[in-house]
Amino acid sequence: MNASVTTQEASVTKSVSPGRRVWLRFKKNRRGYWSLILFSVLVVISLLAELVSNDKPLIASYKGEIVFPMLTTYSEKKFGGDFESQADYLDPFIRDQFKTDGNWAIYPLNHYHFDTLNYFATSPNPAPPSAENWLGTDDRGRDVFARLLYGFRVSVLFGLALTFTGVLLGLLTGAIQGYFAGKTDLFFQRFMEIWGAMPELYLLIIFASIFQPSLGLLLLLLSLFGWMGLSDYVRADFLRNRNLEYVQAARALGLSNGQIIWRHVLPNSLTPVVTFLPFRMSGAILALTSLDFLGLGVPASTASLGELLAQGKNNLDAWWIAVSTFVVLTVMLLLLTNIGDALRNSLDVRRKA
Repeated sequence: MNASVTTQEASVTKSVSPGRRVWLRFKKNRRGYWSLILFSVLVVISLLAELVSNDKPLIASYKGEIVFPMLTTYSEKKFGGDFESQADYLDPFIRDQFKTDGNWAIYPLNHYHFDTLNYFATSPNPAPPSAENWLGTDDRGRDVFARLLYGFRVSVLFGLALTFTGVLLGLLTGAIQGYFAGKTDLFFQRFMEIWGAMPELYLLIIFASIFQPSLGLLLLLLSLFGWMGLSDYVRADFLRNRNLEYVQAARALGLSNGQIIWRHVLPNSLTPVVTFLPFRMSGAILALTSLDFLGLGVPASTASLGELLAQGKNNLDAWWIAVSTFVVLTVMLLLLTNIGDALRNSLDVRRKA
């Protein structure tokens, strides 16, 4: 009976495609599987941040006219005010206008954008958590929850962009070194030794003092150094695979070096690349947070987790700033670490689905 069950399981395993087998191994790791689901939900929410946290109504009706304040700019006079300036939808007068004569407005769950200054707040800044500001405000009166939500989105998108460029450059350089070997490999290795010895932090300080800080500049500078770690792993896999039988057979059939690399060697050398993706993304997020904390990252007007940590350090009595930011960073990095562990185990061919 046991022998027949074992034979049946083996036949089922053989009938499963390699991609399906990897997914079954990944799904079997409950911690990594649920971390992926939770992280995906958080990313989707952050991408829809304007619908969750904004200082403008999603839709409103005033004197029988349907208006969309999030899409169109309206003056205060539009809603019975005295000025031509843009309407402040946190103004008690404007809010009252939407409560009379059949007028109405649907606000997001949180009534603040990441850069909103509430001029009608009743508590001095930084204000502790309340029903109006769920996680309190910072030292400038901006809502901490809104800045965490938008800062999470900035961190994730920056981490994805930096990971993509690092993987692309790492694959390209590692493939060239490992496949052609010889003098090509020797030249690249000496270049990487020189390039890796350059003081990355000092370069960032110099460029931050010359150019206006921006996400694009930061992405460019970090991409110049973020590819070398992955390049070594790809190079090692290409060195191992370049002389195997299937590569020699492809050469004998007359395939070019580019075709051999793209069709045969690269697909069999992607295991370290895929395994390190979540960890590289964690490193990119930590790099952005650290630089923002030091004042070398994104502009001050951009929502940033590092800038919130710096505010928490400068305002130790406002414990809600540092604690909430620390929790968000910890949860984000913990989820990515769990996903990375599960992905690494799922690519281990010694494990059974």
